[in-house]
Amino acid sequence: MIKDLTTAEFKTEVFDFENDKEWKFLGTTPTIIDFHAEWCGPCKQLGPILDEIGKEFDGKVNILKINVDTENELASMFGIKSIPSVLFVPLEGQPQMAMGALPKPDIVKALKEILNVE
Repeated sequence: MIKDLTTAEFKTEVFDFENDKEWKFLGTTPTIIDFHAEWCGPCKQLGPILDEIGKEFDGKVNILKINVDTENELASMFGIKSIPSVLFVPLEGQPQMAMGALPKPDIVKALKEILNVE
């Protein structure tokens, strides 16, 4: 599943940063969050790769997209300074951020190592 996320949706589906101080993932499926912008060239390169990953790992991982231009509160909260930035969110433990348009093999490796998705 690939879905564009608003700040309000983020607070109900991923993490309610207004009410919780400690990270607590609210989702039920490991998740990749792509911080991007419409005008960003590398973001446009990453998009089709995430589409492929979404199809190949359907039901095993959710892919969410956050537009940093329209959801700048979320971008600020995560300290996004460059895009694309990709946040890997496991069911348990802390999320891990990667910067740049990652190649597909690197994303698949992160799925296995960070998200425990095969």
